[in-house]
Amino acid sequence: MLTPKKLALAHTLGPVVVDIAGTVLTEHEIRRLEHPMTGAVILFTRNFTSVEMLRALCGAIHAMRPGILITVDHEGGRVQRFREGFTEVPSMAACRAAGDQAQARLAAAGYVLASELRAAGVDMTFAPVLDIDYGRSAVIGNRSLGLDRHEVERNARALMSGLRLAGMANCGKHFPGHGWAEADSHVACPTDNRSAVEIRRDLSIYRGLALELESIMTAHVAYQCFDGEVATYSPRLLKTILREELGFSGLIFSDDLSMKGACGDEPPLVRAQKALAAGCDMVLHCNHPEEADEILAGLEWSRTPAFDERLARLLPDEAESVLSMEALRAEPRWQRAEQLLADIDGY
Repeated sequence: MLTPKKLALAHTLGPVVVDIAGTVLTEHEIRRLEHPMTGAVILFTRNFTSVEMLRALCGAIHAMRPGILITVDHEGGRVQRFREGFTEVPSMAACRAAGDQAQARLAAAGYVLASELRAAGVDMTFAPVLDIDYGRSAVIGNRSLGLDRHEVERNARALMSGLRLAGMANCGKHFPGHGWAEADSHVACPTDNRSAVEIRRDLSIYRGLALELESIMTAHVAYQCFDGEVATYSPRLLKTILREELGFSGLIFSDDLSMKGACGDEPPLVRAQKALAAGCDMVLHCNHPEEADEILAGLEWSRTPAFDERLARLLPDEAESVLSMEALRAEPRWQRAEQLLADIDGY
């Protein structure tokens, strides 16, 4: 829910998403998180040893920078950053294979992972994955919600209903689609050489979900029919197609700009500036703190009311309204959701 308090908090935050090295903030990391250009932090497995430790870290981050958005890639299956003390959520492929129970189990997956993250102090996970499983991309694979655009849209809606029950915003990824390109954008720049007609057919997922998605994340994939540009740097894809044609009004995150698919030969600051100029609202830069500092020090950016509103819609409700992990697991809704997941074959 958009509130005046959330808008006021968003107005204090900037467009850069940074990471941290360990389980306790260093003095330099505190200064980085306090920088006016910083707006969010993304956590990884290296930032986790226990639920209690994670809660303390998130509490320290929020106390130091009120309103800062704490995010993670925590989708279930093989992409689940925190495990000890958390429910092992099945992959999206396992959930969607549950026949007439697929929708209920996807909603359960969204509720369980989001409610547990919120109990530990994390504000948002980058989900759902909206990439179609064409059987080509190993990096997507069983993270996908479907084999065609209709199944992906239907299943994403179910997963997002669970996120919403837990009070968490969503992020559809990777626009306009990472399911066809075979290379892993973490280590190479993938290319999608399909026609514009074929890619636009996939984009109907985003058209159908435009009003329900609070944010999206770009794909570090070069689309030959769209000038051969990586989507993260393409005004045509982000401004003309996503904003104007598909009617998306939420926040646009870049994927991690330190990934090989985004690098090329350009310095980090140039990459960040290009992504913002193309239509991204926020840029991620991970695993290279000195490069993040370079971006924060040199980035040219002007705040707009649209940015504040888009970011405010991602901020969670008051932490006082969130159950502890212990209280959450005594709740009948969580117990029912966990049972739905436990009944999945192979879980």
